[in-house]
Amino acid sequence: MALELIKGNVAVAEAAVRAGLVSYFGYPITPQTELLEYLSARMPELNRAFVQAESELGAINMVYGAACTGRRTMTSSSSPGVSLMQEGLSYISCTELPVVVVDVVRGGPGLGNIAPSQADYNQATRGGGHGEYHQIVLAPASVQEAIDLTTLAFDLAEKYRSVVMVLMDGSLGQMMEPAELPPFQPIKTEIPDWAVRGIPGRGKHVLTSINIDPPAQERTNIRLMTRWQEIEANEVRYKGYYLEDAEYLVVGYGTAGRISLSAVRAAREKGIKVGLLRPISLAPFPYKVVEDLTEQVKALLVVEMNNGQMLEDVRLAVANRKPIAFYGRMGGMVPFADDVLQEIEALAAGPLSQEEHPRDRWLAKMREEFGIGA
Repeated sequence: MALELIKGNVAVAEAAVRAGLVSYFGYPITPQTELLEYLSARMPELNRAFVQAESELGAINMVYGAACTGRRTMTSSSSPGVSLMQEGLSYISCTELPVVVVDVVRGGPGLGNIAPSQADYNQATRGGGHGEYHQIVLAPASVQEAIDLTTLAFDLAEKYRSVVMVLMDGSLGQMMEPAELPPFQPIKTEIPDWAVRGIPGRGKHVLTSINIDPPAQERTNIRLMTRWQEIEANEVRYKGYYLEDAEYLVVGYGTAGRISLSAVRAAREKGIKVGLLRPISLAPFPYKVVEDLTEQVKALLVVEMNNGQMLEDVRLAVANRKPIAFYGRMGGMVPFADDVLQEIEALAAGPLSQEEHPRDRWLAKMREEFGIGA
């Protein structure tokens, strides 16, 4: 297979097509609109279903219905659009349907702007809808990884009858990089036992998220929790860089992790023994990996394009055993590698207080920088 220069949004769309996507439902919103636009031509060309819904609410409920047939189904949106989909995602999760969602994150809260952000971390990893459910969340850091994780997302969705979200910020959706697209997978024709297909002679299947009887709802929740335990045991994904002799650890995902890698390499050239952990599965989060690395290093730095949402997962794993620093940019601002390098140098100069919350130290510095009173 040859490399080709391809935009992130288009790469994800074509990867989904090649993974056997049968039906897509969505609504345009920047910075993911190219994904929908590409599929609006590509899907009919292959005699597959494409519908631009009247809204994100309509799109997610169309996804709900199509997923009941057991065919590969997907939607995509950006932050406020995904917010509108949360009720539907809760219904889909309780009904135990395989669905892929792509969230190309933009600055917020509110309508915010169209610049890249990682502010949807909590919404994605905590299940932003009502009730008790989990969804798998995968975070690419390059166009190639976005292609690979989109393909994986469909396989995981079917394996666990779960929602799988590919969470990528706006810069990754808009950037162009050389990447290799996978070969076409054949459209799956086998009918899952649980699917609604209206086949003559077969008993009816009723797929629903409503359980009027509380004990029945509790059994469903226990089944979902048991499945999530299996996912936690088998589907943790991450990449590590320079970890063997690391005395300091940077943790960052997606674009923030990619920028942090440049900073880590620069710090290494200055003699600072620092490594990088880049979580790929944000849910399930690599708690055990962070926990083990905490025993090795003197201190940690978390880098995000938000106000410290993944920071809380890192703090859970570290359990106050080592100092943690935080550096974040918000509202669509992207950190520079030099900024992260300065934070690494400050971390190595130490020591940090473990009594003060890492976010408090960072916010005090940001207020001073922007001249904003407490």
